[in-house]
Amino acid sequence: MIDRFLRQYGDRPVMYARFSFYPPCPRPKLVHGLKPHADGSAITLLLQDKEVGGLQILKDDKWYRVPIMPYALLFNIADQVEIMSNGLLKSPVHRAVTNLEKERITVAMLRSPESGSEIDPVKELIDDKRPKLYKIVKDYTATYFQYFQQGKRPINAVKI
Repeated sequence: MIDRFLRQYGDRPVMYARFSFYPPCPRPKLVHGLKPHADGSAITLLLQDKEVGGLQILKDDKWYRVPIMPYALLFNIADQVEIMSNGLLKSPVHRAVTNLEKERITVAMLRSPESGSEIDPVKELIDDKRPKLYKIVKDYTATYFQYFQQGKRPINAVKI
């Protein structure tokens, strides 16, 4: 079944890096480093700062701090894998908060299917007990940024 996921990546999948610098912030309770969001890629690998935390995930309407594990890569399922897995794997909402005293640096590697690709739930993950939950989507990245700019959760736009 893994090949069903990989085929949706196309012949020229996209990978890009995001380097983030969060300077010390005199009002960290009022300023987010990154607003709450789920990643629009398929997967994200994150190298966190080895000393200063700031990543938080949302679960059951409560924010939880992601512990720092120096030199470890954090693997994050993103929206496009949630769609391909028909919702079995979830793309978590997360945010980055600022720190009063210390700067923080992170590096994220985001991997997505090739631009313009169509993605949809893998057929083997759809049956009478688990119906298809997502539409076929062409170029999810464009959909992602359209809804993200409006402050909406992009994946909700492609649910059936």
